[in-house]
Amino acid sequence: MKKHEPTEQNETEKSVSDAGFSPELIDTTTPHPARMYDYYLGGKDNYEADQRAARRVLDALPGIRETARGNRDFMHRAVRTVVAEHGIRQIIDIGTGIPASPNTHEVARDVRSDVRVVYADNDPIVATYADAKLTHSGDAGFVLADIRDPKGILDHPVTRQLIDFDQPVALMLLAVLHFLRDDENPAGIVASLTESLPAGSCLILSHGSPDFGGGSAVNKATGVYDSESTVSARIRSYEEVLPFFAGFDLLDPGLVQVPLWRPDGALPGADALPRYMAYAGVGLK
Repeated sequence: MKKHEPTEQNETEKSVSDAGFSPELIDTTTPHPARMYDYYLGGKDNYEADQRAARRVLDALPGIRETARGNRDFMHRAVRTVVAEHGIRQIIDIGTGIPASPNTHEVARDVRSDVRVVYADNDPIVATYADAKLTHSGDAGFVLADIRDPKGILDHPVTRQLIDFDQPVALMLLAVLHFLRDDENPAGIVASLTESLPAGSCLILSHGSPDFGGGSAVNKATGVYDSESTVSARIRSYEEVLPFFAGFDLLDPGLVQVPLWRPDGALPGADALPRYMAYAGVGLK
């Protein structure tokens, strides 16, 4: 591929404006997981339908708030780690969600100012925020695309403009794979996304899990996504999540609950820890 060349800000803006949707087509009447996640985090970029569905999930599993916040904190630690310790200078963040500062490029550039980032999400509302909150600083772009189409993300002109696949890349899949059904072949999708990454690349991944309790409440919560939102939810056990790292060596401490991955502050107490219902890990290719 063509080596990365410095981009002018107007080129990035054009990439965002070419995302291929009309704002009038945004559906605010059907809950979307990105906007529900924003609600869990206490954000305001969500709609009544998202709020109703999110409250039903929270009624069943109040720990979703802690899980979302713990996942966000994991992202900060993982990005700092791959940039500072593994020389990563380019990142593809798939399933970006509603922007909430500090975003991936802000975290990375606190460590190295030259990190380039491509954000991808299938929610047009995320695209409406991309210019103002994600790509305004240059050397960052947004792709309106679905994880189910890996080629559409990796071969998109914005991605090819910013990412040099001859150099290590960090691929971020945070809280997104549990919105893929088994029959959609999530492992195959991950393989398609990672097979072209060179040695030295990193996979940053988190995934909801029923391993920490909840029982029938978990089924009730996932049922809200299945029946009301734009996607269904399929949370997975440790044994089901671990194979997503095929081809990567897990960095210490391995695949663990989100707050346990290289914590930089006080850990949740024994009573609070089960409320963090997700695994997280970082792999090195």
